Amino acid sequence: MPNDSDNYESVVKTERTETVAAFVDSRKGFLHNLQHLLHVNPALVPLFVLVASIAVFGLLLGSTFFSPFALTLILQQVQIVGIVAAAQSLIILTAGIDLSVGAIAVLSSVIMGQFTFRYGIPVEAAIVIGLAFGTLIGTINGWLVAVMKLPPFIVTLGMWQIVLAANFLYSANETIRSQEIEAEAPLLQFLGTTFKVGADANGSGGATFTYGVIAMILIFAVLTYVLSQTAWGRHVYAVGDDPEAAQLSGVNVRYTLISVYAVTGFICAIAGWALIGRIGSVSPTSGQLLNIESITAVVIGGISLFGGRGSILGPLFGALIVGVFTLGLRLAGADAQWTYLLIGVLIIGAVTVDQWIRRVSA
Repeated sequence: MPNDSDNYESVVKTERTETVAAFVDSRKGFLHNLQHLLHVNPALVPLFVLVASIAVFGLLLGSTFFSPFALTLILQQVQIVGIVAAAQSLIILTAGIDLSVGAIAVLSSVIMGQFTFRYGIPVEAAIVIGLAFGTLIGTINGWLVAVMKLPPFIVTLGMWQIVLAANFLYSANETIRSQEIEAEAPLLQFLGTTFKVGADANGSGGATFTYGVIAMILIFAVLTYVLSQTAWGRHVYAVGDDPEAAQLSGVNVRYTLISVYAVTGFICAIAGWALIGRIGSVSPTSGQLLNIESITAVVIGGISLFGGRGSILGPLFGALIVGVFTLGLRLAGADAQWTYLLIGVLIIGAVTVDQWIRRVSA
């Protein structure tokens, strides 16, 4: 006759409780679901604001605003800020900030112009040299932050002053006029060249784009893929979220930071090339507000200033939001100060929303 102990395992199996542990989430409801949705998709907020602002100005101004010409004019106006904002986004994703991005862009444009007209170097080589200088300055920033362990704010504040001074000293504060560039080195103005889409047989109507706008869109497209589909992109987010944990998990934090600042410098140099095309000339006094404008676009775009969270498409939407408000209020005949007032409100609102969204992970 079988012993009870022989059926011990079968008895335990039949009598055991199926549910081992249960966790009850008390944070249910519409607000929590919305908070979680925005946490997973941080670009939704600036996208909603962009669509809403276009709709409001379209209703108020009618065809004056809501036309292919007006909407593509916004793209042309924000192309430089958009490119620099893409660069700034990479730095802020690593929980840093770069105050030298505008100065790097301007110095790169000055180098392209000076190497072409002062030294007689072929314009193609001058552009490559300008791009290399921007990358070099960014690499130096990255080395000081990653290896010397200096705060990004202090490093880039100092580099901003150095590059700004070098810009004026090297150029002797002289502007290379658009007529000279157009006659001798039109490639410098290439990114400012316009072309139309959807124009009629007479060439009127339709949407007007520049190659600078195409460059901006391509930069955001490439960064979107790289940050979401490559190991380097995941490392950027990991370093921004917690550099010590990233180091322990095998991420080369130094290399990641240096490479981020180098890529930032390269993108800023592209912005410098686009700046020549936008204004037509090489001017050492151009782009003075690019630092602030790029940070504004990034913050409105939903990238967290604490690093490690945000979509690279957010700053593109942020730059477009500023462009929509600027053009819309101008067409409405409003005082320009209203633009700054509303943008200030958007900045504070964006940071408030970011703090609210971050609570979902707390």
